[in-house]
Amino acid sequence: MNKMSIKKDDLVIVLSGKDKGKQGKVLQVMPSEGKVIVEKVNMVSRHTKPRKQGDQGGILQKEAPLYACKVQKVCPKCNKPTRPAHKLLADGKKVCVCKKCGAEI
Repeated sequence: MNKMSIKKDDLVIVLSGKDKGKQGKVLQVMPSEGKVIVEKVNMVSRHTKPRKQGDQGGILQKEAPLYACKVQKVCPKCNKPTRPAHKLLADGKKVCVCKKCGAEI
């Protein structure tokens, strides 16, 4: 199992691929696979069949997982992509801080 610095609801930016430069919120994290699902990024067409009577079938757009190494956290204060640093506070609590501006993420 891999340790990931990206958590659910983090704001991230895509570093490479067809959606390079897009920002979005992390919807789901899969640490066993090392992948994340980001809102409105890496959209794929899913051909679905109606399963129950009254269900709508057709071609649906859906987010596909992408590797976590292709995304980077965005600092909420300076709005720049950053690799987070960890800092120990006086009370022994560990927090993520931005390497560029020093703000708590």
